[in-house]
Amino acid sequence: MNSRKWVGLFLKTLLIGGIIGLLTSFFVKASLYTDFLNPFDFIELTGLIIYFTGLGLLFSIISQTGFFVYLFINQFGLSLFRTFWPTVQVLLIAFVVFDLIYFPYNAVGGDVSLFWFILMAAAILGYGWIIAKIKARETNQRAFIPALFLMVVMTAIEWVPGLRTSGTDYAWLMIVTLLACNTYQLLVLHRITNSDSIGKEKIN
Repeated sequence: MNSRKWVGLFLKTLLIGGIIGLLTSFFVKASLYTDFLNPFDFIELTGLIIYFTGLGLLFSIISQTGFFVYLFINQFGLSLFRTFWPTVQVLLIAFVVFDLIYFPYNAVGGDVSLFWFILMAAAILGYGWIIAKIKARETNQRAFIPALFLMVVMTAIEWVPGLRTSGTDYAWLMIVTLLACNTYQLLVLHRITNSDSIGKEKIN
C-alpha cells in the first residue's frame, strides 16, 4: 500500500470517528444539549459540538493506533506461534470477555447488577462476531479469528481509558466510536491493499 492510501485511510477513519463521536453524544449527553437549546445559546451549543467532535477524533486516533499495533502483533504471533496462533487468539478473546465482566463489576462494588456487565460483554462479542463473519466472507475463512480478535481484544484494550472515567457516559462515547472505527478499518483494508496474498496470511 502506498502512502496516499495510508493517508486516505487515516483521514476517512478520522472523519468517521468525529461523526460517530458527535452522533453518540446526542444520546448519552442529551441533557447538555437540552440545556443550551432551551433557551437557545448558539455559542455554547457550537462549543459543545466542537468538543464532542474533538473527542470522536481523539478516539479515532486511539483506534488507528491500536489497529496498526495489531497488524504488528498478528505478524509477530504468526512467526512465533505459527499454526498455534489462532488457538492463542481464541484463548485471549475468552480471557478478555471474562475481564470485561469481572473487573468492571468489581469496580462498582455490586451497585450495578452483574447481568448488565454480562450483557455488555456479550454485545461486544456478538458485534465482533458479525463483523468477523463479514470479513471472512469477503476474504477467506482464516480471517475470522484474527478479525474477531481485533474487534474484541484490541477494542477492549483501547477502551481502558474510557472504563477508568467516572460515570458511564464517556465510556459509551468511547466504545461506540472505537467499534465504528475498527469496523471500518477492518472491512476496508483488503479493498485498498490490492494484495490478496498478504491479506490472506495476515488479517485480510
